[in-house]
Amino acid sequence: MSLLTASRIFPSKQTQENPQTSPNHSSSCNFSFNFLSVSIALNGSSLSVSRTQMNTMSLSLLILLTVSIFPKLTTSAIDSFVYGGCSQLKFTPNSPYESNVDSLLTSLVNSATFTSYNNFTIYGSSPQDVVYGLFQCQGDLSATDCARCVNRAVSQLGIICPDSTGGALQLQGCFIKYDNTTFLGVEDKSVVYKKCGPSIAYNSDALTRIDGVMSYIASGGAWYRVGASGDAQGMAQCIQDLSVSECQDCVSEAIGQLRSSCGNTASGDMFLGKCYARYSYAGSHSSDSSSNDNEFEKTLAIFIGLVAVVALLIVFIAFISKALGGK
Repeated sequence: MSLLTASRIFPSKQTQENPQTSPNHSSSCNFSFNFLSVSIALNGSSLSVSRTQMNTMSLSLLILLTVSIFPKLTTSAIDSFVYGGCSQLKFTPNSPYESNVDSLLTSLVNSATFTSYNNFTIYGSSPQDVVYGLFQCQGDLSATDCARCVNRAVSQLGIICPDSTGGALQLQGCFIKYDNTTFLGVEDKSVVYKKCGPSIAYNSDALTRIDGVMSYIASGGAWYRVGASGDAQGMAQCIQDLSVSECQDCVSEAIGQLRSSCGNTASGDMFLGKCYARYSYAGSHSSDSSSNDNEFEKTLAIFIGLVAVVALLIVFIAFISKALGGK
């Protein structure tokens, strides 16, 4: 998979476009993409992985890392990493499928300059080459911030999911996903990522305000919803390929899961397959944003460094083998 920018244009394909324009405590994280679940303590050293039931979806995602910043998105926070995953299936380099993936990701980047949501289907010469994809920005982002976020997401996805037949990436300000099996217009209320902040069980006023905000958001509304009460703030958003009723079902499920998992905490994030709900009290999410974002950057640098070391070792071994074989 090539790294894409808005200025890179690929050969034209048969493209079906479906536009819809829309307006320092240790934290426990949990992820689940179809058949993999991962639990990470960001401020600790433990990592546990367990396999659960595998379903028929082709995009079985391998989780990489998560951090969380909320609710006020600064210019730098918009691009901050939340979660990401890649299909374990790989496509052949320089194949028609790779060309279609490049075309789709370029379409996402270009479309984000004038709308906050869009989905695309890129057709090839055979059914195996079809690629489906979408992007969506947080509902209150400007057009400039949305375009920058999607561009950043596509670039990061190219780094962490090279040659993967599918991938998804959630930044603070936007979400992108592609796959070779259609997911467009399909409900998905499975828990993908959740995170709970420090306990505030002693603060009854805070808990009452948080509950009121989440009840307000759950009561109904559009694809993007926000609410506040004193120092309590909350938001929810659906992917806009869902109908209004499907969105309501998804948000209700996300808030129910959030209350169950993070009921007495100062902050909580609950990301389902097609929607999310989040809340914070007294800016609890933003307090550790800098350290978490730095952790991702360090992890990405280590990953790239390891790949480079492995490549050098392969070249060195091949050189030694050739030298010994010539004697």
